Amino acid sequence: MPTKPRILAFAGSTRSDSLNKKLVRVAATGAAAAGADVTVIDLRDYPLALYDGDDETRAGLTEHAKKLKQLFLNHDGLLIASPEYNGGMSAVLKNAIDWVSRPASSDEPGLACFRGKVAVIMSASPGGVGGIRGLAQLRSVLSHIQILVLPEQIALPLAHEAFNAEGTLKEAKRQAAVENLGSTLSKTLAKLTSQV
Repeated sequence: MPTKPRILAFAGSTRSDSLNKKLVRVAATGAAAAGADVTVIDLRDYPLALYDGDDETRAGLTEHAKKLKQLFLNHDGLLIASPEYNGGMSAVLKNAIDWVSRPASSDEPGLACFRGKVAVIMSASPGGVGGIRGLAQLRSVLSHIQILVLPEQIALPLAHEAFNAEGTLKEAKRQAAVENLGSTLSKTLAKLTSQV
């Protein structure tokens, strides 16, 4: 029996009412409906100080960094919703990537928790272009650390007006399009797994 694709879904925001948290949950619904085993996390539950090499040398990875890193290691794919701050990705998201990239031991291969992963990225913003500039930066970073980033993405503009109270999108076409991002990732991972 084929193994279900395992997908880790999260937003690069810690704000309680984050538009990007809402967006990634919609995509996660689509991934689960397509057969994936989806874990949705909140980066707020993994607080990390700004990465400092001296701190790492002195104390190693923090417990939160280790737990987050293990989640990356345990999943095949990533659904990431990235807010755009001043034309770029959020510091919270970049910092999480930086901490998780660090080896937990001297015999761990470089970028162990990223190699072989497949990702789909998206963004939601109150602005008119939906955070597209931040997505370009995120795509570049993820590609550099050897994650395969699928071409499908969504940048949702005027997102503060786009969601219903329960977290679904008001427009059925948009809801379906975001769910399809998750479905696409799930189906891609299933195909890749079946060829291994």
